[in-house]
Amino acid sequence: MIEPIGNQYIVSRPVYSANAFGEEHGKKQRHHKTFLDHLKVCCSCSTQKAKKIALSLFPIASWLPAYRIKEWLLSDIVSGISTGLVAVLQGLAFALLVTVPPSYGLYAAFFPILVYFFLGTSKHISVGPFPVLSMMVGAVVVKITPSDSTAALEISNSSMSNNSSTDEYKLMVAATVTVLSGIIQLLMGVLRFGFVVIYLSESLISGFTTAAAVHVLVSQLKFMLQLKVPAHTDPFSIFKVLNSVFTQIEDTNIADLVTSLIILLIVFVVKEINQRYKAKLPVPIPIELIMTVIATGVSYGFDFENRFKVAVVGEMNRGFQPPIAPDMQIFQETLGDSFGIAIVGFMVAFSVASVYSLKYDYPIDGNQELIALGLSNIFTGSFKGFAASTALSRSGVQESTGGKTQIAGILSAIIVLIVILALGFLLEPLQKSVLAALALGNLKGMLMQFTEIRRLWRKDKYDCLIWIMTFIFAIVLGLGLGLAASVAFQLLTIVFRTQFPKCSTLANVGRSNIYKNKKDYSDMHEPEGVKIFRCPAPIYFANIQFFKQKLIDAVGFNPLQILHKRNRALKKIRKLQKKGLLQVTPLVEVEMITDIISNFSSQFTDASASDDPR
Repeated sequence: MIEPIGNQYIVSRPVYSANAFGEEHGKKQRHHKTFLDHLKVCCSCSTQKAKKIALSLFPIASWLPAYRIKEWLLSDIVSGISTGLVAVLQGLAFALLVTVPPSYGLYAAFFPILVYFFLGTSKHISVGPFPVLSMMVGAVVVKITPSDSTAALEISNSSMSNNSSTDEYKLMVAATVTVLSGIIQLLMGVLRFGFVVIYLSESLISGFTTAAAVHVLVSQLKFMLQLKVPAHTDPFSIFKVLNSVFTQIEDTNIADLVTSLIILLIVFVVKEINQRYKAKLPVPIPIELIMTVIATGVSYGFDFENRFKVAVVGEMNRGFQPPIAPDMQIFQETLGDSFGIAIVGFMVAFSVASVYSLKYDYPIDGNQELIALGLSNIFTGSFKGFAASTALSRSGVQESTGGKTQIAGILSAIIVLIVILALGFLLEPLQKSVLAALALGNLKGMLMQFTEIRRLWRKDKYDCLIWIMTFIFAIVLGLGLGLAASVAFQLLTIVFRTQFPKCSTLANVGRSNIYKNKKDYSDMHEPEGVKIFRCPAPIYFANIQFFKQKLIDAVGFNPLQILHKRNRALKKIRKLQKKGLLQVTPLVEVEMITDIISNFSSQFTDASASDDPR
């Protein structure tokens, strides 16, 4: 019972064992379901269950009938047009990261939207190319593609014996990796593995995307300077690329350098204006589109390609390429890389979708997102596109311009379709250095994540260490190996957090009813004869010895040694009794043992106090 006495409460109740408490209060005997029970529920079928499965597999059936045409259609149209224009430019720019002809970036900006429109659960993300993912696919393409001297020999042994073009082989590698990563995502979604995202912490995601942004920055230098930099995919590749750039710096094409710097400066300034005055601007200024139109016109009008020998987009394929079957040999060589691409693509898309789902209060399903992204990548790879996720900047345009549903996404796909079928030739004079500058213009948000280090250091030292080590691993080892090493390091920190928890002894602060770590305050009072010990971690085999030692340090003596001392004293007394040298009553015997133990405890406590640095 609880009795109030003034401003205090006295709690009084019997001491129970678990069995006694269960008997007195009638504990129920529950039946725990076996695997067969779960299997029966899973395999059972009913009308309601079939309807639920259909709605979960095709979320469009839930939101499309409730679409508010008068309220939402105009906003979705404006958003779709704005997002489509950005998607065109980002598709062309991110194709350079994959090291495939720019025109194929339009396929990566078109096909994923079609599948996600029917299967996706987020209403606001714009599915398509993402710079980090494009960089990872490009690293695999560079690693698998043979050198120019051996290209014909290697290709002749593959499924592309009728075409010895290196570009075609690169397209095959990119498409195969995309299909394989899509298959992995699809299988994870079907097997309900969407929970894996919980093992990728916010600090790991931030550190990895920041390192990937640095990789993208370095990879675009060769386009901005128009240098022939050999591709590297092994560890320390970023330093080898920088070395190649600086050793050839004298061969820089000044026209490309000046153009890209001007584009980059203007894009940064206008994006800052968009961010600062986003509440006052009806729609963000489409600076990428404006600069692309101007740069294309200037390049065509002044014939930059012939006069200054700049690298341009070149011939843009009209229409769609026929679908291709993936190469099984490439499947075997890129399984590990494809798994990393699948995880990163899902991780980024789910993180962005979660932000908008919280903002607009609607649910998203991680498993369904895996299915939607997996089928999107399978479909895209079959048509020579490359892996898709979502770009933060493009999703931001779709949301900030008033997009309400994926109707905006499908309208953006129509804009991309128009460029593929009819207007692509207009972009042929565009310099590749302009595309590189536009790609770098979208990295500001990721590069600014360096400021997370200070916040994480104040919040949690372990999270800060995860961020730093993830960044270092991804920079030094490359994106694929770096991600694997980062996840392993993060799991290692979990072991350390539980194996070496921050145990503390609590004491009364200022003789109040508040108990805190006695090392944190000066006016502390401990109840006489009582030690309050706190261990904020589960106790298991890995930390049991650590827990015991901390508890002994907190109490001030080792109870096991006390017990051994008592047993030795009792054994000595009884031996003396047997010899007739000592005659005592049971009460006196207890008092003697107590005195011996008290003397030992005081000696042990004094020794512990002398070792205490305080």
